[in-house]
Amino acid sequence: MDKPLNERYSRQILFAGLGEEGQRRLAASSAVIVGCGAIGAAAAGLLVRAGVGRLRVLDRDFVEPSNLQRQTLFDEADARESLPKAVAAESKLRAINSDVAVEGRIADLGPGNVEELLGGFDLILDGTDNFETRFLMNDYAVKHGRPWIYAAAVASYGLSMVIRPGITACLACLVEHGTPGMEETCDTVGVLGPVVNLAASLEVGEALKILAGRTEALHGRLISCDIWSGRMQSVSVGRNADCGVCARREFRYLEGQAQPRITMCGRDSVQIHERGRSLDLAQVRERLAPSVAGVRSNEFLLRFQVPPYEVTVFADGRAIIKGTKDPGVARSLYARYLGA
Repeated sequence: MDKPLNERYSRQILFAGLGEEGQRRLAASSAVIVGCGAIGAAAAGLLVRAGVGRLRVLDRDFVEPSNLQRQTLFDEADARESLPKAVAAESKLRAINSDVAVEGRIADLGPGNVEELLGGFDLILDGTDNFETRFLMNDYAVKHGRPWIYAAAVASYGLSMVIRPGITACLACLVEHGTPGMEETCDTVGVLGPVVNLAASLEVGEALKILAGRTEALHGRLISCDIWSGRMQSVSVGRNADCGVCARREFRYLEGQAQPRITMCGRDSVQIHERGRSLDLAQVRERLAPSVAGVRSNEFLLRFQVPPYEVTVFADGRAIIKGTKDPGVARSLYARYLGA
């Protein structure tokens, strides 16, 4: 390990659990984070600072002012410009550590692109906000024998667990046991910034063990904590011998049998998937501008208002319709302004 690298990571190398050999392994490793919201942004920053060799960050959303309370990679300029989180994250992460190969991808993970987006990485980390995507990740990881780390936070409560196919319980096994707080979301009960960073730290702590080749240090438990009450738990989760995913190897999410075209994505919003369709955002803007109020765009997305609704359109055909939770209303607005 050369002197500059030694100097940059000197305090990390001093830690006996890692050392120089562990740091070398980190530099040769790769990880992909699915979702760059609160947990994903914090986890990405920690991994880049730790010196992971290659990092891909996937996210389908854009930066809004309400994100800034807890999503540590972003600032007011990102929100003003409505930058996609993947784009803003890539820029920030490269500025933190130019030695890490960072790639931000604007993408909505689904059965049709999961192999391309997650393939070739040593580890998958959870930065998502919904179980639909987590179950898809779980299917992929179990099928390919790839480790991944589940993490979540809501209100003042956070948790994390490593999933190692064939060794530990998978996410489907965990859900059979029941997971506290799964029914609540940040949109219904809020979330505190500190618990997001705590959940990300738990996740990345285990990630470093895997990527540095120190798997003997993995504790193999579901860790949960509530920063408001001070309550912490460490729970052993056993494998379900009849689990549909890791025992019977039924990959419903991976095969698209459980993935709807319309996804409720919080914030009083509905997301519409139109995979396989591409849009020329400049042409869409030119067509809408004469008749639709407040059309704004950048190279990544286009937004316009049809009061009381706000529509955000991406080049891959996706749209987020804010102001309704009714899929029928969302579908109608999409067809009216963007075509069937």
